[in-house]
Amino acid sequence: MNHSVCGSRELNQSQVATHIFYSYTGGLLVLGLLLNGLALWVLCCRLQRWTETRVYMANLAVADLCLLCALPFFLYSLRSSRGEDTPLCQLSQGTYLANRHMSVSLVMAIAVDRYVAVRHPLRARRLRSPRQAAAVCLTLWVLVLGSLALRWFLEVQEGSFCFASRSRQSSLTAVFSLVFFYVPLAVLLFCSLQVVAALARRPAADAGQAEASRKAGRMVLANLVVFVVCFLPFHVVLTLHVARVLPACVGLFAIEITSRLSDANCCLDAICYYYMAKEFQEASLLPVAPRAKARKSQDSLCVTLA
Repeated sequence: MNHSVCGSRELNQSQVATHIFYSYTGGLLVLGLLLNGLALWVLCCRLQRWTETRVYMANLAVADLCLLCALPFFLYSLRSSRGEDTPLCQLSQGTYLANRHMSVSLVMAIAVDRYVAVRHPLRARRLRSPRQAAAVCLTLWVLVLGSLALRWFLEVQEGSFCFASRSRQSSLTAVFSLVFFYVPLAVLLFCSLQVVAALARRPAADAGQAEASRKAGRMVLANLVVFVVCFLPFHVVLTLHVARVLPACVGLFAIEITSRLSDANCCLDAICYYYMAKEFQEASLLPVAPRAKARKSQDSLCVTLA
């Protein structure tokens, strides 16, 4: 079925839906700029030493800003009745997709980094460093931008690449999106559950250290929940749509809704990773004196990036 019959065009005809989308997207834009701008200021101006986690967080902030830069063009696409596939629209769509793929990839990288720090503390001294974290981020950027260039080429050949002008779409590009999600999801689940189990089994010297481990475990689960809530609905719907399980109009409407839900990651990333990431600085350390370790665990869990 032609995408112009049902999907974003049909949604645009509803004044209520349009106002909801404008309010929601505008709210994300304002809140996201505040949170990610503050995060980048803290990371680049207030902190004296770069760590592995901070390298990943800075790249995550840049990826979230990619989404925020594309949101005004999405708002414009809600008003557009023609949905022309212009170079500016293609650039904004590519920027938008870069956020989604980089957010998923960086969350996976953070999970792997935590897994190595907690499960393999001896190897962590050799495997973890800010320079290696920067190399991982650079590799991810190259892979994501390269895949987007290929996707742009395939979708332009099939008809369009922009938000509101998808008259046709290659199923191969949808497969790219699904692979870029389900593989990181599997890695994230494995690493998160392994870390939570390791923290739960770790002997505590006193109540302070036990509380620090519990807070770290809860933070891992909270990060996992945010990732699943933001990204899983969209990719499940996309999977069903590609498999032609859903009626065309229902599938396109569900993609519109769940895609907007995934946009919320630009705000939730900041809350979860920038202002509550101190807990793993202590969890990744080798055993030290019990009283000192317990005290440092409490401090690293309770102090935000300031």
